[in-house]
Amino acid sequence: MEKKFYKFHGAGNDYIFFDCFDWAPKRPAVLARKLSDRHRSVGGDGMVLILPGKTADAKMRMFNADGSEGKMCGNAIRCVAKYLYDHKGVRKRDLTIETAAGTKKLHLVSRSWDKECAHLFTVDMGKPKFDPARIPALFGGDKVVGHPLTVGEETYRVTCLSMGNPHCVVFTEDLAGLDLAKLGPAFENHPAFPDRVNAEFVRVAGENQLEMRVWERGSGETLACGTGACAAAVAAVMNGLCAKNAEIVVRLKGGKLRVVYTGKTVYLTGPAELAFTGTVEI
Repeated sequence: MEKKFYKFHGAGNDYIFFDCFDWAPKRPAVLARKLSDRHRSVGGDGMVLILPGKTADAKMRMFNADGSEGKMCGNAIRCVAKYLYDHKGVRKRDLTIETAAGTKKLHLVSRSWDKECAHLFTVDMGKPKFDPARIPALFGGDKVVGHPLTVGEETYRVTCLSMGNPHCVVFTEDLAGLDLAKLGPAFENHPAFPDRVNAEFVRVAGENQLEMRVWERGSGETLACGTGACAAAVAAVMNGLCAKNAEIVVRLKGGKLRVVYTGKTVYLTGPAELAFTGTVEI
């Protein structure tokens, strides 16, 4: 059977979206792997199913390019909100979307020039988790901040936290010189992270300004990562590199995301854009 899909992206972090209000694929992990192939299919960093919510405007399930299911995606959830606003008639500025990491609140910041389509959203991403057991990460203590971790033949200072999925943040002065194709998998599959990990490599570029490259578990290097940008900003605050309660601009390969860490919650602001639509044989 043929099904319509929507290709949305947030700062270049692109996913294939299906409206599953009255239908859902029986084997979503298999479908995600097939459709995410950039050479033999639609191509994307993964696949997202938009389903009816029990207590919210909708529910999101997201799958990485390798078929593994993620609990949260800060870029994809903004795209779900855009779909609801633009295509499902949910014409309100405040929306709620259920995820495997809990129900998230979103606020529509701005619409496109013709005022018909949603463009910029702020997501309340919730409180970061620092307890290693809840990340999960096999470190002692109650927080992992600037902790030495040997990866291959090098030792890095890492800060780890969960934004609904696990993150390992490394501060560095040389982003361009990183061999991320080699380093990324080594971090992702390190024994210290039993559920694998997303790895962020971050350079402080100025006051409350960060530059970042990201390796996402199950997808590889991506142009942007919403939860990763949040993790980088929180880690920068924890290491005294950025200010709490201030807007932190995170520049990624695909564009800019803005993060505010209050100490209690994290707010992520960024665009959601429709690239194209099409049909695919399921």
